[in-house]
Amino acid sequence: MQHPLNKFSKVPPPQIDPLTTRERQIVWVMAEGLTNKEIARRLRLAEGTVKVHLHRIYQKLGIANRTALAILAHTNFAKHVH
Repeated sequence: MQHPLNKFSKVPPPQIDPLTTRERQIVWVMAEGLTNKEIARRLRLAEGTVKVHLHRIYQKLGIANRTALAILAHTNFAKHVH
């Protein structure tokens, strides 16, 4: 089965491994469809901190937006949890 991000690029799909524990928490909560403000409340962070983390996550994984991150989370992240 082709990875959903591969239809846009010939580059191999990014892996979640380079993320810190906190970044993985943010990805997981964001993948539930929460806004930055809701993520901040759930993880007891400032909304600005969530934005900074998301920006770093996008850079580390070479993706451009939260839609791509949600796809990645749902297809790749689950196998790294537990």
